[in-house]
Amino acid sequence: MNTDELYIKRCIELARKALGKTYPNPLVGSVIVHNGQIIGEGYHHKAGENHAEINAINSVKNKDLIPESTIYVSLEPCAHYGKTPPCALKIKELGFKKVVIGAMDSHDKVNGKGKKIIQDAGIEAISGVLEKECIELNKRFFTYHEKKRPYVILKWAESGDGFIDKDFKPTPVSNTLANQFVHQLRADEHAILVGTQTALNDNPALTVRNTEGSNPVRILIDFDLKVPQNFNIYNNEAKTLVINSLKEGIENNVKFITINKENFLQELMDALYKEQIQSVIIEGGRYTLQQFIDAGLWDEAFVIRNENLKLENGTKAPLFSHEIYTSTIVRDNIIQIFKQKIQ
Repeated sequence: MNTDELYIKRCIELARKALGKTYPNPLVGSVIVHNGQIIGEGYHHKAGENHAEINAINSVKNKDLIPESTIYVSLEPCAHYGKTPPCALKIKELGFKKVVIGAMDSHDKVNGKGKKIIQDAGIEAISGVLEKECIELNKRFFTYHEKKRPYVILKWAESGDGFIDKDFKPTPVSNTLANQFVHQLRADEHAILVGTQTALNDNPALTVRNTEGSNPVRILIDFDLKVPQNFNIYNNEAKTLVINSLKEGIENNVKFITINKENFLQELMDALYKEQIQSVIIEGGRYTLQQFIDAGLWDEAFVIRNENLKLENGTKAPLFSHEIYTSTIVRDNIIQIFKQKIQ
């Protein structure tokens, strides 16, 4: 690994600290290096606050070293005025010697403009360093802007004989460690979705409990509004979107959005795009998960298997036959991770 890659790797590490907290902005980390020494670093904490480059610049004790320094940033510096001024202009104004960029920003407001501002100012700029890793870091942001839909993650737990419950009643399938993993997943992602049946059967709260982190936006697909409003999903612990065919409007922390059953998946993706939802965990149940699987509408899947548990009768796990990307053993459970092959 060359030195540029080493510093971009550090940018990625820094950026990851804010996972789940920067929506609708991407995760970005930045490092400032003078004569082989890191003299400043920073990352973007949350939308509306300073961008990574500004935090890195502010952390430099001796600002006189900046014109002799290289600034590393995991994503192309922004070129537009949003809640904060463009970082590309700040880099130009301070006159850095060189700028090294991980991935270019496909977002229409930036897309090459940041790099161009820097190069037009006579500053050397190179991009595409550890590009694959930098794109992976912002897979949610890139999917949202390029595909006009959230990054879709499927998740369920199944027994060794392929059931997700016993006798159609809620049944614990995964162990406590696997559960902690699931709660971390909730804290890392933007939203979590269930269908009518799961909400009625399990009365889930869909909040983050066994780990630190903010609650995801809850999404309930309930076309005929069968789920009673005294159920947990309607409590005030998190923002909730209820996708249905009967009513529109906002009541406290709940927003009712109407879509048609006919073109359900496409209309759902359009509605979530409009709500600026960048990633969503599909927690089921089986019917909802199967619709996404059959449509090939998913980016990643997490399947928790409890090989020793035999449930014999109940709701069958979704039909899903894909090549495992990687798997982790957590005591007597296996978490299998699948990634959709890029078309």
